[in-house]
Amino acid sequence: MELRQLQYLLAVVEEANFTRAAARLHLAQPGISAQIRQLERELGQPLLDRSGRTVTTTAVGEAVLPYARAALAAVEGLRQTVDEFTGLFRGQVTIGLVSGAATDEFDVAAVLADFHDEHPRVEISLTEDTSARMLTALRRGELDLAVVGLTGEDPPPGVGVQVIVDAPLVAAMAPGHPLLPPVGHTSLPLAALAGHPLISLPRGTGLRGVLEQGCTQAGFAPRIAFEGAAPNLLARLAARGLGVAILPELPPEAAAELGLRTVPLTAPRLRGRIALAWPTDGPAAPAAKALLARMRKAFPPAHPPEPRRPHPGADLRAGGHRDPVVDRPA
Repeated sequence: MELRQLQYLLAVVEEANFTRAAARLHLAQPGISAQIRQLERELGQPLLDRSGRTVTTTAVGEAVLPYARAALAAVEGLRQTVDEFTGLFRGQVTIGLVSGAATDEFDVAAVLADFHDEHPRVEISLTEDTSARMLTALRRGELDLAVVGLTGEDPPPGVGVQVIVDAPLVAAMAPGHPLLPPVGHTSLPLAALAGHPLISLPRGTGLRGVLEQGCTQAGFAPRIAFEGAAPNLLARLAARGLGVAILPELPPEAAAELGLRTVPLTAPRLRGRIALAWPTDGPAAPAAKALLARMRKAFPPAHPPEPRRPHPGADLRAGGHRDPVVDRPA
């Protein structure tokens, strides 16, 4: 009995057809048929019923399938273990990235390029999506790791996280906007935004989710006038007087360069967090484990800002699309 015979058997069963199985394995159909016949002779029982329009398993074949799958899985596990110790990673790693997160400070592309140089046999698949969809994909095993925005204080169910950005959120508006507080006032209650046109990231992002949570806590539903996929677009819309943008905090000089005035939000305070995320049990493949370790080292944990103090260096250029969390009263 050979492993390839078990592989051929599973392919035929899954495709219910010898021709399709041969095409999937990039082999000639007669060769697959001959190998399965040989396996049946060795076992002394027919495993496949070839009498119908589609190929099905016999009772014996159905009983054999779990053992065939287990044998192939064991061999693959053996290969992965050896690869893990020798560094000869292979396979595919799937990564999700929240829009706007790849910046000079968080140079995901550089980390991926360095990893690929060391492990050229690993195929890396990168996609951008909303945080909500990527967290679901992590739980389903459709992604190995992701850079996501967080809405709640606790890690989402079934997901481990390392927070790499933690910054307050502000209301950004054009100079002369009626919501700008008078001189001597340095913050704006969130409830003051009620009824005013707001500019926000789309639904499914952490920022949008936490804005809605904060508004509910403040006793009103936000009036979202404009949505944009990246904070820079939100800033430009706000600078033209189209509404109040909810953004990660940025230094006064950066705000002035964008033509904006910013005011910290209170009651409740909001803050944005971006995190590396992975399934709670960790990625299954050695290559994905190694890449996650590389990214955790490249992007160390962020320290949350102290209350009422600005987060140094947090701006649009550094943080990109950051998703916030409501600061809940102690």
